[in-house]
Amino acid sequence: MTFGTAACSGESSSQNDDASADSDAQTEQITPIEVVASVNQWGSLAEQIGGVHVKVTSILSSTDVDAHDFEPKTDDIGKLQQAQVAVSNGAGYDAWAVKNLSKDTVSVSAAQMVGAIEGDNPHLWFSSDARNAMAKELADTYSRIMPTQKKYFSNKLTAWNRREKKIEKDMKTFSDTHKDASYAATEPVAYYLLSDMGFTDNTPEGYLQSTGTGSEPTPDDLQEFQELLEKHKVDVLINDTQSASDATNTLTGTAYKSDVPVLDISEQMPSDCKSLTSWIRSLILSLNDMFAEQSDANTSSNAGSGSTDSTDSANSSAADDSQTANESNDESNDAPQPNPRK
Repeated sequence: MTFGTAACSGESSSQNDDASADSDAQTEQITPIEVVASVNQWGSLAEQIGGVHVKVTSILSSTDVDAHDFEPKTDDIGKLQQAQVAVSNGAGYDAWAVKNLSKDTVSVSAAQMVGAIEGDNPHLWFSSDARNAMAKELADTYSRIMPTQKKYFSNKLTAWNRREKKIEKDMKTFSDTHKDASYAATEPVAYYLLSDMGFTDNTPEGYLQSTGTGSEPTPDDLQEFQELLEKHKVDVLINDTQSASDATNTLTGTAYKSDVPVLDISEQMPSDCKSLTSWIRSLILSLNDMFAEQSDANTSSNAGSGSTDSTDSANSSAADDSQTANESNDESNDAPQPNPRK
């Protein structure tokens, strides 16, 4: 099975929404709000909500660095101290970003928005709840700093909400269509996203505990994980590309040999993605494609078995028609609410 890496797609309708919002901006010359984000995931959202009235700098934006071991430079700290708004993740992920902020800097923290604390899963940008809370808080913060542009920021938030609602609808459709979907992960990087999509996490507990403490998995834990993949007890393996090790290489290799699809996911937003929402959407589309390929492979395998049972064929066709109807009629925008996994 080919290893998958999500590629970001365009958002023409969303770009039109942004253009409409930008057209409402006053023509008077206004100095943009200086915004510094600890990571580019939240920096992207800060820019989406602020538009032309913010200047956003993201400290950590490379997918080649282990974010958990990142050490900011003196220049990075200086940028944070000079910012009007500092946007951070929190929950222990980027503690360096809030240690030395100026008293005049407004701090916007994703962890504070959703009540996450150190020890919880810190990859909050993958949570629909956290994204919604941060988008609203950013719009409110910008409006307080630049009250003459309150309508502009409100329009930007409305445009962003349209994108997020589409994402939430896609996740709900996936959840309804693939009720027994399961995964295992080399790191719990996408836990919130997969929870929102209705996946069951079958990552072995022993392996989870070792990654949670930052230690290497024991040989027994690694063997248990490999057997899980070899026996096809999960539908997909999620691989955190920024936390590569001998153990993760062993697991991805086992998945490849066992024909279990692998989705590579980075922690920082890839450079080819223009926004946080386009990145999230690309991951959802990649998972959809993986499950479609598996379904096609299973159909081909069954067809090749020589079975000519007309009843089975009719039932399969009816099930496909029912599934298609359910997907087209699904109008719910409510996504499942994840609980942080430690």
